[in-house]
Amino acid sequence: MTSERIRRWKLALGDDDMEGLGERDQRLSRALSVLYESEGRKGRGGLGASSPKVSRWLGDIREFFPSPVVQVIQKDAFERLNLKALMLEPEFLETLEADVHLVADLISLRGAMPAKTMETARAVVNKVVEDLMKRLQSKTVEKVTGALNRSQRTHRPRHADIDWPRTIRANLRHYQEDFHTIVPETLVGFARKSRTQADLDHVMLCVDQSGSMASSVVYASIFAAVMASLPVLSTKLVCFDTAIVDLTEDLADPVKVLFGVQLGGGTDINAALAYCETKIDRPNKTHLVLITDLYEGGDAGSMLARVAALKQSGVNVIVLLALSDDGRPGYDARHAGAIAAMDCPVFACTPDQFPDLMAVALTKQDIGQWASANGIGLVRGT
Repeated sequence: MTSERIRRWKLALGDDDMEGLGERDQRLSRALSVLYESEGRKGRGGLGASSPKVSRWLGDIREFFPSPVVQVIQKDAFERLNLKALMLEPEFLETLEADVHLVADLISLRGAMPAKTMETARAVVNKVVEDLMKRLQSKTVEKVTGALNRSQRTHRPRHADIDWPRTIRANLRHYQEDFHTIVPETLVGFARKSRTQADLDHVMLCVDQSGSMASSVVYASIFAAVMASLPVLSTKLVCFDTAIVDLTEDLADPVKVLFGVQLGGGTDINAALAYCETKIDRPNKTHLVLITDLYEGGDAGSMLARVAALKQSGVNVIVLLALSDDGRPGYDARHAGAIAAMDCPVFACTPDQFPDLMAVALTKQDIGQWASANGIGLVRGT
């Protein structure tokens, strides 16, 4: 066996015998052993309750691994070594690699944070929000506004509203060579630049804020804030567990929205849908995106009946089992199948797919076909 293969096996297995490993490899082995060998092996460090020790350890793993791997190791450390208490210390917070999961942890702990730590937590959350906005905002605005412009374009425009470049392209086949002109059999009008409240499409994000949906809540809040900034769309954000929080009025400030979320607790989907019903004035113009794993802690029968009633009234009901990059979600298969049988699309969606999903919904295209074309598996009706 070559020396390089021996080195890799020693690092992979956490061999106590570090003979043959260089100083950097020994530091790497110790850093991983603290986390992945601390359970069930005597004499292997652990991080204890020392913030400086944890900070040094985090510094080591950031040196050895790229940012995505650091985030995975941090998540494992929170779960295996119970480090959440240290997150109440601002000095410790400043050492962490900020990501969606860290934001979720900070939100869940905010009630226990002292004022000094809360300031640092807000700065961390603000950084993640800014990064997500840079990543997701431009595509969301482009897709949503493009979809709305297409859906609002008219083929019976007044003369002043004719979009001549598009009209010419639409009628090239009617070119009259003898007259050197085009006969405009089809007129294409501009999308209305200003729309009344009655014209608007309404998007309502109804988001389960129980602990298992933490990263979905973060992404949903960002998307709601982006869509709320578009004057061509009416957007609401409702978060729920066993209580209901309407955060629509705070959508101009995504950080404020996230600190208004209360992660954890039970789940009452039926109550949340009942609240959303009271906010729907134009069912045929409303797209209700229910983001939940469908584990209902309330009245499941009433929840399913309410979804059916919303669908029957004309609301475009879409159920996302997750809005995250966390992989295959756990969900209540029985409820998912029952809702899918109502001709409502039920599936998990990544943040990068969400703008396309909304464009498809707003133009009233077939979401099932879109999902299939993008390799997204929909839940089958039962």
